[in-house]
Amino acid sequence: MESAPRIAAIESAVADIAAGRMVILVDDEDRENEGDLVIAAERVSPQAIAFMARHGRGLICLAMHPPLVDRLELAPMAPQNEARLGTAFTVSIDAIDAPGSGISARARAHTIQRALAPDASAREFRQPGHVYPLRARPGGVLVRSGQTEGSVDLARLAGLAPAGVICEVMGDDGEMSRLPVLLEFGARHGIAVVTVADLIEYRLQREPVVVREAESMLSTEFGSFRIVIFRSLVDGGTHAALVCGDLGGDEPVLVRVHRGNPLGDVFGFTLSRGKRSLAASLQRIADEGRGALVYLDAERDGADLADALGTYIERSMGRPWPPAAAPGAKMDFQEFGIGAQILRALGLRRLRVMTNQPRRLRAVSGFGLEIAAWEPVPESAEP
Repeated sequence: MESAPRIAAIESAVADIAAGRMVILVDDEDRENEGDLVIAAERVSPQAIAFMARHGRGLICLAMHPPLVDRLELAPMAPQNEARLGTAFTVSIDAIDAPGSGISARARAHTIQRALAPDASAREFRQPGHVYPLRARPGGVLVRSGQTEGSVDLARLAGLAPAGVICEVMGDDGEMSRLPVLLEFGARHGIAVVTVADLIEYRLQREPVVVREAESMLSTEFGSFRIVIFRSLVDGGTHAALVCGDLGGDEPVLVRVHRGNPLGDVFGFTLSRGKRSLAASLQRIADEGRGALVYLDAERDGADLADALGTYIERSMGRPWPPAAAPGAKMDFQEFGIGAQILRALGLRRLRVMTNQPRRLRAVSGFGLEIAAWEPVPESAEP
């Protein structure tokens, strides 16, 4: 009897990528639970592009580490990224010397190869084109748990240029394929299937991305907390954890991860429940006598109060809040890696997470964390 198709180990996938073979990278079941065909951009060929177009059927994209994107002077596809998952598309490109219109498998493979060339420059490409570059986040899947970052990480781990070609896998009905179908697809075509959660775990075992900078006792209106300051080795951002009581032992620990929003958290901006949420969460932790609140620096991407105020003014004039800018609504959606690393650095493993949208945390098992329970944010409708 044949054994059922199984998810492969990351070491095996890295070896496949290094050898120029494809893998299927599946994101977390709490995200989309969809899979992308992935090949290292440095190993791309017309045959690989043709396979993706015929069997993957999704959009073929070139995911790149930011310095590679900057070298080609690729601007964002839209000034305000309103993509549901925050995928960072740039303008599409064709190599000027690509054959034909640029759409053929040979032409797209040539464009990708030229984009990865050490001497590549912006003047060698025309816009728009038939190759869709994506800007991966610095820090990869430890910061954003998507296939964009995952493909770049796999290429880098394989010792190749940090760029991957990705294409979603769709079924005969035109709908996205889920894990059981992806495992069968992989077995049929001899392609290993790996998960973002496993890639996160693999990297975390080898490369922590936050360091403890300072700690002290902090007296608050809710009682005495130990405040621990962390610095991200990925983007230099500073983040804080307020800890109450002894976090040791096997019992799950009450935690809240909060993405900072100065207008709401400090000044009580009326469209944000951040200030009330923070107060209620700290009070709940203090009442329990044991727990932690992680406060993530909202300005680590370069935003400041002026940017936040400008966005508020625009929305006050009637424009809807885009997903990335809604007040207090985001922990960068799925970009929770830094927060999860801080929880690990505090020695936590089993969590009771305060949130009103339990499916926000992605690929959490890859961080060595277990969510034992979801609990609502006290007296707040904040996600």
